[in-house]
Amino acid sequence: MTASRGEAFEDRCFSAVVFDLDGTLIDSHEATVRSYEKWAAEYGVPPDEAPESLGMPGDAVAAAVLPADDVKTATDRMEALEIADTEGVVSLPGAMDALNQLPRHRVAIATSCPRDLMHARMQAAGLPFPDVIVTRDQVSEGKPAPESFLLATQRLGAEPSRTLVVEDAPAGITAARAAGCAVLGIASTKRPDELQADAVVADLSEVEWILDTTGQVSVRLRSA
Repeated sequence: MTASRGEAFEDRCFSAVVFDLDGTLIDSHEATVRSYEKWAAEYGVPPDEAPESLGMPGDAVAAAVLPADDVKTATDRMEALEIADTEGVVSLPGAMDALNQLPRHRVAIATSCPRDLMHARMQAAGLPFPDVIVTRDQVSEGKPAPESFLLATQRLGAEPSRTLVVEDAPAGITAARAAGCAVLGIASTKRPDELQADAVVADLSEVEWILDTTGQVSVRLRSA
């Protein structure tokens, strides 16, 4: 169950904030769909065969619809198509403010994108890069495994229990919970009732970031 707005974070301070990328900081949906449809046509996959896999790592998408021997080549092709097509990739409301307001050394991005795709999409959206970024190719298991968030907190020097994860996807929320982090859900790609987060907002424009004198972070959720 999600908490009422603000209730979950009353009187809580966090040492670090870890953001997901797609659906949390940026909108890459249309570009992702275009790349998937082109990729599916090249590999003879019916375009609606695995739409629920969109937003998952490319290797997971390929593994869901192709023989094992084709997965590596198909994954590389998917990544190439996505890197080449960033038209319409934009920052979501509140994302720029969040990355500019929060101290760089307390912020990370943990994404299911591989490194080159993350860079292409961040640059297309015009967002600043935080000091710590964890991409899919840096971990052995992606979301919903907790490894991405555990690595991000380790690099930030923060305890998971003092870390807030901001996520739009159920798999990412599962990963964050498994890592021991608090979770703020972003209802950009799922309904609020599908996100088992501590609290849910439509986007980051509904979040006020409050820093104390030591740089610890607390959040206030604005009324929608």
